[in-house]
Amino acid sequence: MCCLLVCALCAACVLMYYAPAGCYDCCIRCAGAIPYPSLVATLLLFAGMALFCGCGHEALGQTQVLVETHFARNFQDYSLMASCIKYFQFVIYGLASFFFLYGLLLLAEGFYTTSAIKQSFGEFRSTRCGRCLSLTFIIATYVLAVIWLCVFAFSAIPVFFFFNMAQTCHNINLLAETSPSINQHGWICMDARQYGLLPWNAMPGKACGMTLAAICKTSDFYVTYDLYIAAFVGAGVALLALFLYVVATTYNYAVLRFLGRKGLHC
Repeated sequence: MCCLLVCALCAACVLMYYAPAGCYDCCIRCAGAIPYPSLVATLLLFAGMALFCGCGHEALGQTQVLVETHFARNFQDYSLMASCIKYFQFVIYGLASFFFLYGLLLLAEGFYTTSAIKQSFGEFRSTRCGRCLSLTFIIATYVLAVIWLCVFAFSAIPVFFFFNMAQTCHNINLLAETSPSINQHGWICMDARQYGLLPWNAMPGKACGMTLAAICKTSDFYVTYDLYIAAFVGAGVALLALFLYVVATTYNYAVLRFLGRKGLHC
């Protein structure tokens, strides 16, 4: 992917800035002007947000189906949860749009502060406005990284819930081989109410014994579990991209502020 982008940029450079020095020199100059850390961070951010938003959106919808099928009989019991799911789905749409635009801005900032690009237009002179712009991106990206760290931690909650449910079903299946009466006792249960998914007066609100084991064998459970894992991984990739942005923008600002004209930028 990176190679394709480099080739596309080189082709654009040849068409726009073709000089008597030749196509090869122009292509080398163009390739040296690419802010590779910012480019990698942009690709990671886009991939992570696509995974988080796409899988998270579908996982929320599957969660509602799972709850209304196995844990709640009355719509009033999960109406609040259904409203929250719709709200979070709309938030996901906004997150996808915002980070797409912000990633492009950071990539543009990386190109702007790359010394090779500046040298192609002549001698570089660092301005106060340029340094202020870089410092603004550092602060904004750092704040976003801290906020997204909270989102990353929050996305681990449903993964923990489904992991706990899968482990409970695994224990039930093991005990069922030695104790056929496990379904009668029903002493191993999974209560959705204790995770805040349902109010405490919701009926049945929980699944026990072999009923719970049967739920774990449904496609709804496996699909929802896998989607939440993918969303969690996507949030982690986006967090890594934001921290990489922080490093790249901080280095760019240090070069603009302290190293003067001839530093190399990310």
